[in-house]
Amino acid sequence: MSIAPRLEFRQTQNLVMTPQLRQAIKLLQYSHLEVAAFVEEALESNPLLDRDERDDEGGFEAELPGTERDRATAAGSGDIATQVESGALPERNAAPLDGSEVDFFGETAPGEAMSDGYGGAGGETAFSGPAGAAPEEDWIDSLAESRPPLREHLAAQLRLNIHDRVERLIGAQIIAQLEPSGRVSVTDEEFATALGTPLAQVAAVRAKLMRFDPVGVLAPDLRTCLAVQLAERRRLDPAMSTLLDHLDLLAARDMRRLMGLCGVDAEDLADMLAEIRRLDPKPGADWSDAPAQVVQADVLMRRLPDGSLVVEMNPDTLPRLLVREGWYAQIAVRATREQRAFLADQLAQAQWLVRSLAQRSQTVLKVAAEIMRRQEAFLAHGISRLRPLILRDIAEEVELHESTVSRVTSGKYIATPRGLFELKFFFTTAIAATGDGESHSAASVRERIRTLVDGEPPDDILSDDAIVEILRKEGVDIARRTVAKYRDALRIPSSVQRRRIKALVS
Repeated sequence: MSIAPRLEFRQTQNLVMTPQLRQAIKLLQYSHLEVAAFVEEALESNPLLDRDERDDEGGFEAELPGTERDRATAAGSGDIATQVESGALPERNAAPLDGSEVDFFGETAPGEAMSDGYGGAGGETAFSGPAGAAPEEDWIDSLAESRPPLREHLAAQLRLNIHDRVERLIGAQIIAQLEPSGRVSVTDEEFATALGTPLAQVAAVRAKLMRFDPVGVLAPDLRTCLAVQLAERRRLDPAMSTLLDHLDLLAARDMRRLMGLCGVDAEDLADMLAEIRRLDPKPGADWSDAPAQVVQADVLMRRLPDGSLVVEMNPDTLPRLLVREGWYAQIAVRATREQRAFLADQLAQAQWLVRSLAQRSQTVLKVAAEIMRRQEAFLAHGISRLRPLILRDIAEEVELHESTVSRVTSGKYIATPRGLFELKFFFTTAIAATGDGESHSAASVRERIRTLVDGEPPDDILSDDAIVEILRKEGVDIARRTVAKYRDALRIPSSVQRRRIKALVS
């Protein structure tokens, strides 16, 4: 065997991920808020990309398929929507519902729209939502009344209620340590040591601060927070104070020991617990500096007059873009060589973004429609009829990879007649059935456990073993430890604790 340099030819196959392909994959995984932010950056950096302000109707729409499939042109646009007669669910090998032949690029034919992607009316490539934009509303009226941050709110009360300069400095230091829950875990002793002031003075200032709005704020612990709120309501009697001293027994639901320690009967203890439930254990948790973000559906499901269900992309979450090809043609003839190269690159990027957004909407709609077709029993009967479903089931039907289906369902929401759900919600593990029956969804089994516990009488509390027997009679092959795990996930107390609670209430 000789060792010498030599030339060899080898043929190999490698998967090359271009930057545009990587970005297309990211777009597929982005939520509509992230897509909107990405589009805004593209609009700022690309002179050939513009926002489409036209009031045309078009986009992505598909009905849940039945036994027949027709294609009809949506009124007022060149978009092709899948229209199907309502009926029974198709067989497993039936063609999946999609919007694969939607024309996103103006007046072009369906086959030409995705092949060249260019050539909308007026030499502009357009991508828009399925419906025209609503008339612009007065944005000022839509703004919610804002309130200052909690620290500023407390600082304003400090200036109005405490006039001594030293006490103001102590109060400012306590407010500066405010935690998201509204409490301050730093003790009075630690504040006194750090500030070099008497402990009694720090305690007196803190007692005043805890009466600020919201009452109980800046308390060092849960017991003090609840005690201040009860004192404000004039309900902090010796029995209630003893109850606050034994919150661990309340957490364990040891009502018998609590009645003995507080010196009250079951009826009085029930009234005391009802009073505590009306208190706020975290006075600052609901005080947010920013308005609450409302979840917006990416996909809409609505019922047509004939009773059939149609799935469509939400027009409010679809960016409406326009490629200024006419403007490019006008200035390219007068541009220098470097300018033409720059404009050609910007044109290619704009056209790629339009195509990528169109493909993203197609894929999301295709996957969402297939999921809802699989879960039609859920739409009719609720969570108790949710079917087991995994990514592979959807991937095989829509001819996509499992990773693609996972990206599509991540952070995407669908509005159904039964409410707003994340697409991930419909994927649940399967629990085997007794005998040769169909497997059951873990979500439906959890809901059944909740129903059984809610319906149990006070004199017949169901143990985990009893729930297992009931479920097995209903055809669910489940172990006791699984029932205990689901019960803990639902935050349902054990049978012993439930027996104590219902005995006290009754």
